Amino acid sequence: MNPARRTVLVAGAAALLPVPAVATARPRAAATPPYASYWYPDSLPAGSPGSGITWRSLKSWRAADDTDLAFNAASVPLAPRFTPAPANTTARSGQARVQALVSFGPTSSNPSQGSATADYYALTHWAYLDELVFWGGSAGEGLILAPNAPVVDAAHRHGVPVLGTVFLPPVAYGGQLRWTRDLVQKDTAGRHPLAAQLVAVAAAYGFDGWFLNAETGGGNTALGQAVLGFVDELKARAAAKGQRVTWYDAMTVHGTVGWQGELNSQNQAFFQAADDMFVDFRWSAATLAASGTKAGRLGRSRYELWAGVDVESNGSGTSVDWDAIVPAGEPHITSIGFYRPEWTRNHLPAGRRAPEDFHAADDRFWTGRSLDPSRPDASDPWRAPAVSVADRSTVTSLPFATVFNTGHGLRWHEDGAVTSDAAWNHLGLQDRLPSRRWVVRTAGERPTVSFDFADAWRGGSSVLVEGELDQPVVVDLYATRLPIGVDTVVELTFRTDAGAVNAELAVATAEPREAGATPPYRYPAVNPVHEKTGVKCVNGWQTVTVPLTGLTGTAHALGVRLTATDGPVRWRLGGLAVRDTVTAPAAPTGARVTAASGGDLRLAWHAAPGAVRHYELHRLLPDGSRRFLGGTCQRAYCLTGLQPEQGEAVARFELRAVGELYTTSTPVTVTHPW
Repeated sequence: MNPARRTVLVAGAAALLPVPAVATARPRAAATPPYASYWYPDSLPAGSPGSGITWRSLKSWRAADDTDLAFNAASVPLAPRFTPAPANTTARSGQARVQALVSFGPTSSNPSQGSATADYYALTHWAYLDELVFWGGSAGEGLILAPNAPVVDAAHRHGVPVLGTVFLPPVAYGGQLRWTRDLVQKDTAGRHPLAAQLVAVAAAYGFDGWFLNAETGGGNTALGQAVLGFVDELKARAAAKGQRVTWYDAMTVHGTVGWQGELNSQNQAFFQAADDMFVDFRWSAATLAASGTKAGRLGRSRYELWAGVDVESNGSGTSVDWDAIVPAGEPHITSIGFYRPEWTRNHLPAGRRAPEDFHAADDRFWTGRSLDPSRPDASDPWRAPAVSVADRSTVTSLPFATVFNTGHGLRWHEDGAVTSDAAWNHLGLQDRLPSRRWVVRTAGERPTVSFDFADAWRGGSSVLVEGELDQPVVVDLYATRLPIGVDTVVELTFRTDAGAVNAELAVATAEPREAGATPPYRYPAVNPVHEKTGVKCVNGWQTVTVPLTGLTGTAHALGVRLTATDGPVRWRLGGLAVRDTVTAPAAPTGARVTAASGGDLRLAWHAAPGAVRHYELHRLLPDGSRRFLGGTCQRAYCLTGLQPEQGEAVARFELRAVGELYTTSTPVTVTHPW
């Protein structure tokens, strides 16, 4: 990136707060915490790395020797998604796309499997994203970053591909041309070994390709041609594996660094070699228009150009010439490339980044000042993606379930009870979340709808509806393509904290007649649970099964309709499931401790056969209670900082597989002597 417009990540260690542990015997290997991987192309810097930094060469990487691969390899495949009728009349499909360059943590010491804090960029507005770049890199730590598994798993669940980053920094920030030459070196057969390595890493780690950002100045035309040859081979190898390559507008075909702010003769060859290109921030309305035209003449789509929008400093307060990219009422000019939208977290005061405050800022960024994609505020100077870009969904098959888990929380809940009071984050545990937050349809006063972290049915969050509800309120939840059979039912888990509410399910079996129209909902009754039915409430939460009697075909939209009989109202939705039958997953096998040092343990196991959403670990305490330790989509977990309980000679742990409906397998017990 242009040094005047970007922040270079410097060496540093993020605090990995204590996250519990597991075991079976006393392995001799040290149980070090796993971190996201990063490398130099080949040669390493002079001197010694700083504290918490490990220097590695990508050229010498081998999957078989990667001791952290089990922790870093994503497990959720990239989900297909569809585009429903847009929520408003201004959003379009098939035109501008959205890319985001996000730094989820430092280059080094970026935890592989979450950490014990809720202060995290828990991105949830995946419905508007087309490509996520795991951004970072620095001369003192490493230049090539592989995304960590939680980020990839969450993105894939929502149908968003994730790219790793190759960053060759400016000389002013420690960049050295030898690293560029290392990257593009050839073997005796004339091939590029580092191109093969990049593709192998992405395949082993389960992500979707690479973002190439060559900003080290001082090169010449020979080097420019060498880089172009490297990109050509990388793209060919990547395409064969279903991976992508994005080029950043910095290095020119002459090997020099000159940010163009447009597609022109200086970077055209790189654009043609790659899948798409991030256009530097210095674009203008004229250069973007010319770039779109030029892309068409090259036989490429203008929407394969991401117009860079730097939001690192001011987020949704950034001044942008939106009509140059996504003009209102006219075809879009190019796509949008957001640089550092994690401003929505970072601008909050350190130490006071409550999850609610982060999500309020993030909703403002992605959906606009109205906070309702169905009624955008035309006077809002920030043209949020929801205003211009149609949302997408991956909810297409049964069973489908959600507990509205955002991937971070202040505590962990199971069946409405707290089973861990430790704050946490792990994006891999994030549910498929409502894409249109929050579309609220009412003839009366609009209630507040938000993710709430004070209480949950399961995980860390629930949906909270607060307000007078002087008229019936419909809250849109999911655009779906779910088949309805004779046995299909919907389960709602909810709780009323204040007031009194009559709840109904909202189900549409067809698309709205036009963009911005209300789905043609029908409203099956949600009959409250009473003691006399033989089904009891659990910790104040009710789970009601609603048969879809009389409905056939496909469910196109799901929501709830709330009518207050006493107010004001505080009503929570803790879970939603659509299913035909209920089955429990099989248990994992081969659970074992692979490394231990004191109270730090590494655990591994073999995957449970069949479909598994994720795995959960609990500690069995001497008093018979269970404490939640953590969850992961992977088949390995590292737990740190364990201490023996009073008089405890052996720690006991339980490992369970969790299915799509949040049913769990029989537990597998693992022990570890103190």
